[in-house]
Amino acid sequence: DCGWSMAFGTNHRKKGPYSYYHCSKNGQGLHQCSMHYIRYDVLYNFVLSRLQYWIGLVHQDEQAIMERLSKSSVTEQAAASKRAAQEKKRAEKRLTELDNLLAKIYEDRVKEKINERNFSMLTQKYQQEQGELEARIEALTAQLASTREQEDGINKWVDLVKQFSSPTELTAELLNTLIEKILIHEAVKDADGNRTQEIEIIYRFVGKID
Repeated sequence: DCGWSMAFGTNHRKKGPYSYYHCSKNGQGLHQCSMHYIRYDVLYNFVLSRLQYWIGLVHQDEQAIMERLSKSSVTEQAAASKRAAQEKKRAEKRLTELDNLLAKIYEDRVKEKINERNFSMLTQKYQQEQGELEARIEALTAQLASTREQEDGINKWVDLVKQFSSPTELTAELLNTLIEKILIHEAVKDADGNRTQEIEIIYRFVGKID
């Protein structure tokens, strides 16, 4: 929750010692965050089960998984991407119009068809609009490129998953190949005292898909 990394520790109690991860911002005498933690075995089993789930699905029906991931990620952005492309086209068209307008008023000024006051006012107005349009076009281009990268990311992730088959344990290679990071939220208790904790797995190239 706080954005800091989790530190590894072990409780060496005589009856049932166990290892765990705890917030590093709380440790080392900082005490700037709560002592939220998660047991190592709980995290291990959860992550392994999710990787087994996705690896099994990819080997069972690769095309269906790609369509499923595309539907959940790309489809959500399809409308936004369409609007972005249309807006970019309009902005580029307007930018061309401004280039022509500036050329026209320069010509009119040379021919003294427009006075200096109006020339300066229009020039400033058009140049300001040009700058705003150029910045917007750059942002829209980046947005559209990000969507294309996300589409490519699905193919890359599925190719990585296909390298593994029915894992029975977590290895450094398995984790580092398929997972970018894991987010551990602070556990909460309901009115009956039941403890629940959210774990987010951010996979490489495709992000959060669980």
